[in-house]
Amino acid sequence: MDRPAALHLDATASGHPAGILDAAEQAERRGMDRLVVAETAYDPFLQLARAADRTESIELATGIAVAFARTPMTLAYQAWGLHAASGGRAVIGLGSQVKPHIEKRFGMPWDRPAARMREYVHAVRAIWHSWQTGERLRFRGEFYTHTVMTPVFSPDPIPAGVPRILLAGVGPLMTRTAGAVADGFLGHPFSSTAYLAEQVLPGLTEARRQAEAEGAEWTGRPFEIVGNVLTATGRTEEELAASRAGVRERLAFYASTPAYRPVLAQHGWEGLQEELHTHSVRGRWAEMTALISDEVFETFAVSGTVEEAAREIHRRYAGLVTRLSVNLPEDADPALGLDVLAAVRALG
Repeated sequence: MDRPAALHLDATASGHPAGILDAAEQAERRGMDRLVVAETAYDPFLQLARAADRTESIELATGIAVAFARTPMTLAYQAWGLHAASGGRAVIGLGSQVKPHIEKRFGMPWDRPAARMREYVHAVRAIWHSWQTGERLRFRGEFYTHTVMTPVFSPDPIPAGVPRILLAGVGPLMTRTAGAVADGFLGHPFSSTAYLAEQVLPGLTEARRQAEAEGAEWTGRPFEIVGNVLTATGRTEEELAASRAGVRERLAFYASTPAYRPVLAQHGWEGLQEELHTHSVRGRWAEMTALISDEVFETFAVSGTVEEAAREIHRRYAGLVTRLSVNLPEDADPALGLDVLAAVRALG
C-alpha cells in the first residue's frame, strides 16, 4: 500500500444522459486519469458505455454502483460489457447503500452488509474467472450460489484482464472488507482527513496486509485509496457563495444520516447528528442547513477560488490518498471541478 508522490485525478460526472458525452470528452482532453459516474437517477454502466465510444484512454468508473441492488451475476455482466466496450478501461466502484433503499427501493435482501459484500466480491471474481479462463463456475457461499454457466451465456475473454473492484465504506467493518477483498477503497465525501487517517486507514492497511500475506491473487495490483472532497468554488463571488450554500446543504443531509454518526463522533459532534436527524424526519430542511457551523463546514469541505481550493486539497490529501476527486454541488459548472483538479496537478 505504498503511496506514490503524484496524485491520480478523477473527474466526476452526474451521469445525466444529456451531458455524459461532453463530460467524458472534456475530462479526457484535460488529462484526467479517470471519469467517475455515480448511481443516482441513471444507470452508470449505460452512461459509461456511451462515454467509451467517445473516448480513447481515460478510465471509466462507477463511483459507486449499488452492489446489493443486483446479484453478483447481474453486476458481473454489466461490468464485463463496459470493460469489453471500452477496451479494458472499466473500474468497478461498489457500495452497499443503506438498508431502507435496498429493501424498499430495490426490493432486495439486506443483512450483515460487510459479510455479504465480502462474499459478493468473491462471487463476481469467480464468475469473471470462469469467463476469462473457460473453467467451470463453482461458487457456493452463504448468501450467493453460482454454479451454472454454459458457453452460450459466457462472454468472450478480455485481453486486458478482469476489471478492478473498488469498495466504498465508512464504518470499520466495511472498511476492513475493502482492504481484504478489493483493489481499492473509495472514501466517502462526508469524511474528514482526521477520520480517514485515524479510523479508516489503520484497519484498511491491516486487512490489505493480511490478504497479501495469504497470497490473494488480486493483491498483485497496487491498492488504491480514493479521496472524495466536498468542494465549494467559483469564478465570481456570487458563484462561490452559491457553491458554499450548496455544499452546506449536502453536509446537512449527510450529517443527518445515522450511518455517518461515527464520522461526527470523531470530532465530538454526536449531538449535531441527533438534532439534524430529528429535523430531517420532520422535513425541516432549511433549519438543518443553518445548523452547519463554519467549523463543521471547514472540517468536512474545502472552499475558495479554484487556486485556493486546489492548494487546500493538496495540503490535506497529498500523501494520505493515491487518487482525488472533487465533489461540487449538483448545479455547479462541471468545468470548475476540472479546473480544481488541474490546479492540484500543477502543485505536484
